[in-house]
Amino acid sequence: MIYIGLTGWGDHPDVYDENSSKQDKLKDYSAHFPIVELDASFYAVQPERNMKKWVAETPSSFKFIVKAYQGMTGHQRGDNPFESREDMFRAFRLSLTSLIEADKLGVVLLQFPPWFDCQKQNVDYIRYCKQQLEGLPLAIEFRNQTWYADEFRERTLQFLKDEELIHSVCDEPQAGEGSIPLVAETTHKGATVFRLHGRNTAGWTKKGNENSWREVRYLYDYTEAELKDLVPVLQKLDRTSDHIYVLFNNNSGGHAASNAKTMIDLLGLDYGGLAPRQLDLF
Repeated sequence: MIYIGLTGWGDHPDVYDENSSKQDKLKDYSAHFPIVELDASFYAVQPERNMKKWVAETPSSFKFIVKAYQGMTGHQRGDNPFESREDMFRAFRLSLTSLIEADKLGVVLLQFPPWFDCQKQNVDYIRYCKQQLEGLPLAIEFRNQTWYADEFRERTLQFLKDEELIHSVCDEPQAGEGSIPLVAETTHKGATVFRLHGRNTAGWTKKGNENSWREVRYLYDYTEAELKDLVPVLQKLDRTSDHIYVLFNNNSGGHAASNAKTMIDLLGLDYGGLAPRQLDLF
């Protein structure tokens, strides 16, 4: 089954009821899509009260794709608030308790940075992450193309299969070593993640502070023709994994929601169990 959603729920005006408050955004969002990427967990390990609130605000079948905390994947800027690496992993794992108990955890996404290249030290670190998060569904997303170089591509995929790790397939600009090709291969029978980052090549390599960089990097509106070209890719993945989690990350210009809905229509998907939409009766 193919499930389509967006990264985050706080910045998609197309899906909010005009009378909703800021606190209603997740409820409104879950009336349109069956999954969401939880990116707040990347910036801070979330307190239990937040997770319980988000569980309560979503339908029983709703799933969260939880982005791993930045200190776990080598993105950390500034001081790490944890006394040890083990404490960090333990706290993150504990933060997932409410999602797990409610059966709302789709996968944990470990997105590694562009400087995390294909070398033994990094392969060993992925094994360490798996050990620390044993028993959780883990998806691996690379941002360095050496993992898919001719001499490593098949070994990378086989490594993910052998370790029972989920492949995060990406559609993104082809902009040098800090980007990866679209490799439409599943490595886990249970799930595959497909993240669409847009195709803004100039924005992908833009330098600047984090906020201005993000505003440009994910500024892209997929054409219907581009989305149609991806339909057979998703259908191929769907034949080899039980659950395909598709996440549109082209948020900068507000295009993600409309692109996601177009893809839902192209695939002929009809999701049951969504939250009821508020109706304007008068």
